Amino acid sequence: MLSIKALVLGLCYFGFLSSVAHGFGLTESGNSYIVDTSGGLIFTVDKTSGDITSLNFNGIEAQDSSKRSQISSGLGASCSWVRTGNSNNYIKITCTTSTLTQYYVAKYKDPAIHMATYITAEPSIGELRFIARLKRTAVPNGYPASQIVGGTAIEGSDVYTVNGQTRSKFYSSRQFIDDQVHGVTGSNIGVYMIIPGIGYESSSGGPFMRDINNQGGDQQELYFYMNSGHTQTESYRMGLHGPYALYFTTDTTFWEGLNVNGLVPKASRGRVTGRASGIPSAFSAYQAVGFSNSAAQYWVRADSSGSFTTPYMKPGTYTMTLYKVELAVASQSVSVTAGGVTTSNIASSEANPSTIWQIGDFDGTPRGFLNAEALDADDSFGGSIIETVHPSDSRMKSWGPVTFNVGQSVNTFPMAIFKAIGPAKIQFSLSSSQIGARTLQIATTLAFAGGRPQVQVNSWSGPAPAAPSQPDSRGVTRGTWRGNNILYTVNIPSGVLVSGSNTITINVISGSSGDAFLSPNFVFDALRLY
Repeated sequence: MLSIKALVLGLCYFGFLSSVAHGFGLTESGNSYIVDTSGGLIFTVDKTSGDITSLNFNGIEAQDSSKRSQISSGLGASCSWVRTGNSNNYIKITCTTSTLTQYYVAKYKDPAIHMATYITAEPSIGELRFIARLKRTAVPNGYPASQIVGGTAIEGSDVYTVNGQTRSKFYSSRQFIDDQVHGVTGSNIGVYMIIPGIGYESSSGGPFMRDINNQGGDQQELYFYMNSGHTQTESYRMGLHGPYALYFTTDTTFWEGLNVNGLVPKASRGRVTGRASGIPSAFSAYQAVGFSNSAAQYWVRADSSGSFTTPYMKPGTYTMTLYKVELAVASQSVSVTAGGVTTSNIASSEANPSTIWQIGDFDGTPRGFLNAEALDADDSFGGSIIETVHPSDSRMKSWGPVTFNVGQSVNTFPMAIFKAIGPAKIQFSLSSSQIGARTLQIATTLAFAGGRPQVQVNSWSGPAPAAPSQPDSRGVTRGTWRGNNILYTVNIPSGVLVSGSNTITINVISGSSGDAFLSPNFVFDALRLY
């Protein structure tokens, strides 16, 4: 991942060290619109397709010559342009098809292409994305985990091994709540995708959704994924996606004067403020509040005291959800009015029974488990190895079958189990006062191919749960555990547990099958017996 230092240096270089003076304007040449930002960036749009064919910054051509930068896989759009705004300081190019409108905006002396995408139907390729296909020699430095040059495909056409390590474009993903800037760099050049403010409001999947940011192959590809079928938990939203920008900006208010279809101005939006409470202190730094309805989604991180104020939201009624890390622990309805500020406090309603034992934290993630350990030992809520490494990678520990003794370190319990690899066994001792009818709860975050847990407690077989409602998509092999959190509750009858040693075996059941890590599976959040 690019460091903050690299980002700051890149922004400084592009924003303040541009030494080439050009005249702001648009020139038509054949089928090309050639736009000079007067900020060091000159870009070219094919007016018959809407594709970007050149990205020249201070004399460095960043656009790959064999492929174009484009929305989806190309529009076949027809384009027009106008010079607009105060003092004519903006050039707006509008490229339209029957179901999609792509806006490109140049701002005077701003080395960026500002963009927004309006849709009334999903593109025929089944996902909505902007891809900057950049010249690898100009910007060779991307996310190491997504650089696939010289690799051999091991899963589909998107997971590779390179020099004995697994790589994939999926391993460049970041959760939307923390993904406002991502980019690639080279000598005297850096290119960044910026998704500021309300840029995600028409995307789908909530604050912890993640999608592809970068792939380094023959081209250095830089993405903004607005929606896809990649472990998608929600229906797609239509309307205006963005604004977003290729390079840098945090100022998007100028869009309100550019007559863009679907854009709701700030004055016609409202906000929600309030306080979240009831999250245990160990998790108070990792609480978030989300808002969603069929038209839009928003989120905000509460501070350590629980206070929050949302971005400016479209008017409407939303489901407001409090998250303990990634686990929804409360929800309620809230209405947003144009120009208004609504106060809505929210408190956790999470149940916390007195347990005999518990494995892991009920926080909506498998962090801390075997093969989901934090990359940084000092950051228990930081990135985990599973986010950037395929389960088959040599850097992974053995997936099992695993026998776990209650009291062992949690990082010896597997974050996921796979039908083709085998079960997880839990061994523990009980006193005579702890036996009798008990409840076992298994919290999961994602499943593949209908995988769900069925338990055997000593010689007693528990019921077979119904198939879970989860995205029909690879997940854990693509670097994510984010699906629908499902809590399985097993009522253990009296007489099953005994005084002394006990064993619980957790199997993956499914009507489907598969090899190794593509066999039915599910991801653990936490387990408890009470």
